[in-house]
Amino acid sequence: MDNATILDRAIDAPDTLASARAARLRLPDDTAMLRTAAEIARDLQVAKPVVYWADFLGSAVVGYAALYGAVVLGGGWAVMAGILAVLALYRAMSFIHEVTHIKHSALPGFRLGYNLVIGVPLLIPSFMYEGVHNLHHTRVRYGTVDDPEYLPLALMKPWTLPVFVAVAALAPVGLLLRYAVLSPLSLVIPPLRAAVVARYSGLAINPAFRRRPAEGEARSLWVRLEIACSLWAITLLALVATGTMPLATFGVVLAIASGVAVLNQVRTLVAHLWENDGEPMTVTAQYLDTVNVPPPALLPALWAPVGLRYHALHHLMPSLPYHALGEAHRRLTAALDAESPYHKGSYAGLPGLVGRLAASTKGRR
Repeated sequence: MDNATILDRAIDAPDTLASARAARLRLPDDTAMLRTAAEIARDLQVAKPVVYWADFLGSAVVGYAALYGAVVLGGGWAVMAGILAVLALYRAMSFIHEVTHIKHSALPGFRLGYNLVIGVPLLIPSFMYEGVHNLHHTRVRYGTVDDPEYLPLALMKPWTLPVFVAVAALAPVGLLLRYAVLSPLSLVIPPLRAAVVARYSGLAINPAFRRRPAEGEARSLWVRLEIACSLWAITLLALVATGTMPLATFGVVLAIASGVAVLNQVRTLVAHLWENDGEPMTVTAQYLDTVNVPPPALLPALWAPVGLRYHALHHLMPSLPYHALGEAHRRLTAALDAESPYHKGSYAGLPGLVGRLAASTKGRR
């Protein structure tokens, strides 16, 4: 029986879904799966700089060129260029995930390149993910109140799902305010600075999460990037205020940036099953609460790029380069027997996952 069939039955039977959820959350670690995952990918651990740079820069070039096209073209061509800009810039932005995980000695200059090309221009500098995302991968934090990237969406009310996605559309405006207004003000208002650091300096979805101030080299990088983002945000608003940048152009830029944020939020919506109620979980249970969307599905390459379609596998092997995840998945699929929990972490695509999540929230009004 394939996963799509299982999903369909689960959606039609909430009690079955609840029972399956409880069983997953109680699962002990599957040592065979964990051991095989560690052994089978030893030769895949080396990042390939050519792949990283070509993919990242190519995505950025296509994205910015399409953004220009969306501004200068008209009608349907502008819409098509805008869609292409969203997809390409989203792919380029997704490399912030790799910046967070990869050893910088393996990719010299890549973090700098990311920040110059995407981080500062789109106001998503690497410090907003570094020091935050790694907490999501801490075994004792995953799925708990201390996890910055976890909300038990499957256990929440139905209206939270559309709100969760819709609020992302306001992210570009929020980032402009954060860097153009709050950053400068926080330099002279210490309590505001504390709030900015704790609440507005991380790409987190858990509203209870509070970030600690960075220290040492991380703090120095943070300061440099925040100054750059602040100057850029102030300059951008000044260009609009003086009429140097037409309001229509600014509107197109904001619309595309919002599209990137919404697409990322949709991907986040189905990155996990979101079924944990806050208790610590085993690695195997965490894996089964996370989602792979492997081939033959094609669309995940667009909405879950740069290895994000293998999100569950990534939780088993966080340091594995994104370009190696497909091969690691193929090896594990072939090596593990049919009863292995590994096979239960793969799903057919976005519609089924959204339907499953929506079914989980039914009755929670």
